Amino acid sequence: MTSFAGVSVLDRAQSRLGSSDAGTLQAVIGRARRAEGLGYRRFWVAEHHGVPGIAGSAPAILAAAVLAGTTTMRVGTGGIMLPNHQPLVVAEQAATLAALSGGRFDLGVGRSLGFTSAVRTALRTGKEEADRFGEDIAELLAFLDGTAPVTARPQDAGRTPVFVLATGQGVDIAARAGLAVVLGGPALFRDGRPALERYRAAFRPSAWWDRPHVVASLNVAVAGTEAAARRLLLPEARALAVSRTKGYFPPLGSADEPLTAREEGLVEESLATAVYGTAAEVELQLDELQARTGADELLVSGGAYDLEGQAVSDELLAGITAP
Repeated sequence: MTSFAGVSVLDRAQSRLGSSDAGTLQAVIGRARRAEGLGYRRFWVAEHHGVPGIAGSAPAILAAAVLAGTTTMRVGTGGIMLPNHQPLVVAEQAATLAALSGGRFDLGVGRSLGFTSAVRTALRTGKEEADRFGEDIAELLAFLDGTAPVTARPQDAGRTPVFVLATGQGVDIAARAGLAVVLGGPALFRDGRPALERYRAAFRPSAWWDRPHVVASLNVAVAGTEAAARRLLLPEARALAVSRTKGYFPPLGSADEPLTAREEGLVEESLATAVYGTAAEVELQLDELQARTGADELLVSGGAYDLEGQAVSDELLAGITAP
């Protein structure tokens, strides 16, 4: 068994060739139900706007549907992007979801902007809004704990756990605000240790967290062989490569589509920051990651075209991470 205190899932609602967006969202809810049965700690959904290959654009609404379809597992957002929203509205949404679910809701927030300039224009956001991230978090927390000039309804009294999806300054903002931090991807592998040391050293206890709390987020796939696990991750790695070279994120599809040399290189870069293999191989890699980062939780991200393979991976991972 790995030494993480909890293991959770982030599903970005990525579209798949041959499936409608409605089918994609239904698959998210189905996966959440299975994750609950397997003992996963949390199930999070994300926010992407105007991306053809991603159906998850309204995390508060999708989280409500997942909460309605589950009974015990915590459900949250990974995350709501604060530059796109007024802090009061986010606080009201979070408090409403927490009240309706008996306190099972987690609020993860980030500062990412829209995927393209057209999306950013449609959202009426830009660099100025992203630069307000620290101020917006402070305002959001004041609405949640009831100390703001305006009383947000329903009242939350600071009970909803708040997490910051951190890159760069986000780690420092989370530490000053006394919030949990989620660190993933290249930042976790390349800069993780200095960033986390800085976060832990500067952390100020708050109503939400009395000590530093780190969530390591990365793509994980488990299968009967290393090659089979790698195949599960390839469609998303290819889609990410295409998004960086052609400016759009295609639906997850066949792993046999030809790529340029540069795209092949980007695929390998993506896989280099993932964990995959047999159950025994993945357990060793996760133990090393936990020892290196001291992370409290593991958040499994990454989408798969092969839904059956993804379900098997989720089950195998639960087997090696269960308390």
